[in-house]
Amino acid sequence: MSETRGAQRAPRETGAQATPARRSRTLLVSFLGSVVRKMGGWMPIAGTVALLAETGIDAASVRTAVFRLKKRGWLAPETREGMRGYVLTPLALDALAEGDEVIWHAREPADLGDGWCFVNFSVPESARSQRHRLTSHLTALGFGNIGSAVWIAPARMLPAARRALAELDLTRHCAVFVGDYVAGQDLREMVRSGWDLDGIDGRYREFAARYGPEAERLAATASVGGGHAFVTYLSVLDHWRKLPFRDPGLPPEVLADDWAGPEAVRLFERLVALLEGRALAHAAPHWSPGGRTR
Repeated sequence: MSETRGAQRAPRETGAQATPARRSRTLLVSFLGSVVRKMGGWMPIAGTVALLAETGIDAASVRTAVFRLKKRGWLAPETREGMRGYVLTPLALDALAEGDEVIWHAREPADLGDGWCFVNFSVPESARSQRHRLTSHLTALGFGNIGSAVWIAPARMLPAARRALAELDLTRHCAVFVGDYVAGQDLREMVRSGWDLDGIDGRYREFAARYGPEAERLAATASVGGGHAFVTYLSVLDHWRKLPFRDPGLPPEVLADDWAGPEAVRLFERLVALLEGRALAHAAPHWSPGGRTR
């Protein structure tokens, strides 16, 4: 597998303008993680505008998305060889690396024998906003809710749970356990009550239906245009990187026999192998003063 990885999730947008604004930002974040890091962590703004225009994002939307990420501390202005651009900050690199862990590693199926991590909390009413942040954070980490203030995930999520509690200063209000399932409620039923497994499975199937035929076309084509490879590569990454955040990486023993996750993973890896080199070769000239853009 290549070293180029997916990116961290972009922040949500709300309101009537959510769809185009959010697409611009999420696509830019995917671009940062999958292209800019590979090019040394710096991007020329003119080249970025030109490349993302190929995906259907206009220049104004790109510049707005760049401005917002700059305000969040992800990008810092830097001119190289006479080209205006932005460098990824340590904050951005850390966030992208954290996203990598979910997208490429942490969502692999857990070993049932490793047990489970449980988080139980009792946050006072005066800290309601922190309680909401905690539940949102646990959900994002892949924890499922199986009872009143009881959250569960594969045992490997213990370090992530500890970090979340410490960051929110809620450790004193929570109890964290790691242990095995022994008896009682059927484990599969408990898992199904804690996660929207049908929804996750459906999203994997949607990904396969959307990009499976494209993988077959690419494999059967001797020559794939650089522009097509670049646009398809970013589209695949931007679509895929949302899926593992919803998937807790549960042990196969508690999932349906026809769980679509493994097939979707294989398809994603195949698409990256087919597209990545061509996509990066198409993007590379934009980083050179003598390239396509100034």
